[in-house]
Amino acid sequence: MKQLNNSDYLNNLRHSCAHLLAKSVKDLWPGTHNAIGPAIENGFYQDFDFGPSTSSGQAVKISDADLPKIEEKMRQTLKTWNHFDYKEVSLEEAKKLFADNPYKLELAEEFAKGGKKLLTNDPGSFLDLCKMTHVENPKKEMQHFKLLSIAGAYWRGSEKNKMLTRIYGTCFPTKEELDHYLWQIEEAKKRDHKKIGQDQELFLINNDVGGGLPIFLPYGAVIRQSIDNYIFQEKKKRGYTFVWTPHIAKSNLYVKSGHWKKYEAMFPPLKLEDEEYALKAMNCPHHFQVYLSKPRSYRDLPLRIAENGTVYRYEKSGELNGLFRVRSATIDDTHTFVRHQQIEEEYQRILDLIKKIMSDFGFKKYKMRVSTRDVKHKGKYLGEETLWRKAEVAIQKVAQKSDIDWYLGPGEAAFYGPKLDIMIEDAIGREWQCSTAQLDFVQPVNFDMKYIDEKGKEQKPAVLHIAILGSIERFMGVLIEHYAGKFPLWLSPVQVKVIPIADRHREYAENVAKILSADNIRTEVDSRNESMQGKIRDAALQKVPYMGIIGDKEVTRSVIPSVYPERSRREVEGSRSQQKLFISIRTREGKDLGQINLKEFISKLLQEIEKKY
Repeated sequence: MKQLNNSDYLNNLRHSCAHLLAKSVKDLWPGTHNAIGPAIENGFYQDFDFGPSTSSGQAVKISDADLPKIEEKMRQTLKTWNHFDYKEVSLEEAKKLFADNPYKLELAEEFAKGGKKLLTNDPGSFLDLCKMTHVENPKKEMQHFKLLSIAGAYWRGSEKNKMLTRIYGTCFPTKEELDHYLWQIEEAKKRDHKKIGQDQELFLINNDVGGGLPIFLPYGAVIRQSIDNYIFQEKKKRGYTFVWTPHIAKSNLYVKSGHWKKYEAMFPPLKLEDEEYALKAMNCPHHFQVYLSKPRSYRDLPLRIAENGTVYRYEKSGELNGLFRVRSATIDDTHTFVRHQQIEEEYQRILDLIKKIMSDFGFKKYKMRVSTRDVKHKGKYLGEETLWRKAEVAIQKVAQKSDIDWYLGPGEAAFYGPKLDIMIEDAIGREWQCSTAQLDFVQPVNFDMKYIDEKGKEQKPAVLHIAILGSIERFMGVLIEHYAGKFPLWLSPVQVKVIPIADRHREYAENVAKILSADNIRTEVDSRNESMQGKIRDAALQKVPYMGIIGDKEVTRSVIPSVYPERSRREVEGSRSQQKLFISIRTREGKDLGQINLKEFISKLLQEIEKKY
């Protein structure tokens, strides 16, 4: 498929807008020091040290109420900006130019020490020290911006440093794009998975258990198990063999794999009987042991090993976010061991599986990022240069032959190899990195993996690290927001809520629920002493797909044999041939489907579940 243009224009635009924000804030609050102002995903931020007020001596504090005033100042200032003038300066010159700004002095020292050029820029009466590029015509290109929020942030991200004031904003090339993004933000608030998770009793995060360690409540556990079972069945059908591995291992295993030095999120080691152990942060070193458990022949390859395995990662407390950023994550991991000549064919199998799974979960739009090394910082990666070049060429070849639009993502590779990342688009147009398929020539060397080829010679396989959903926790969070809690029938924790209008209808309702449950349709009876309308309203708030209303009309029209839990399925099936049962159906959207024969309703539900509408 076509390669997408991975332009840096948006980053330049947004970073330029951070300069505009810095100039405007300094004009409004003289004596303020601007620190850094990078472009980030969907926007930019600028950090400030406001210092004490010159008039009162009190610390300056701004709030969201000040943002319109800052925006107005930015618009006035922008009228005077024609283009950025650049100049290379020495360290001594930089120290003189920014003598009053300790943050710029620290950056200048750091850049000079690292051998980087010191560059200044001035778009119009605002000299700044900056190493990034900017737009060519600020006055024309930077008109469509919006400040979003204010937060605190430690200088350089360290709690040992001073707390600065961070102002977030965004900027787009057109008003239409900006308006769409602002709509997206408001819509995202309504879809916040943390709020929906609480309202629909899906999961909780408890301080006594610990941050980043979600507990799935009964309804959430149903969704989680449905996802787990689905991915297990889809992989099993395609020749993946499932294993189970423990949650800890000797730390030497991760030293050997390179995670100990290269992966920063590992928990501190544990001491057990004079040996050092670590919580599992990755499943791959464990799966390598499965490969190494016996001699391998070319006839064994591809060998596809899978596990929905829980891993533990020491994420910083300030970065934890509901199900999106956790410390305990279950990865739908697979590690496929292939001969080098099998790489392209195996990748195509993986992409076909990804497309099937994304479609079933309701994601129709996605693209592919070819994640490669940051060539300016090769020290971050393991392995020889020749192996990396070979892997990057191979993976781009796969992308070129696929039918998925793709683009390059320099610096996004894993530390042991390049990867293909699937970026899905949700219902409101937000992009999420989801599936990943990483190509690894390095770990087979680290672990001395071998197989015997047709000529009896030893060869080294390649390893494909594959996660279709990523972490089940994060994917479930994305699903909650994608569907705004209105899950498709096959994922809904309660698929039918049976609502008896009066107490005299309860026995009929319970019998109907038993028949539905016999077909594995997740059913609950709302037998509370509440009004019918109240029960319907509560079921709609819980986003239950179907409500079955039972009153006098349904009971008098129906003929129902007795159904008891202890009766066999065969007896229940036999009784159905005699039954004439009716139930009035409403959807969570409020549509009245009228009275429906229960047998026909069950058939409709089973078809909808099977096809994953």
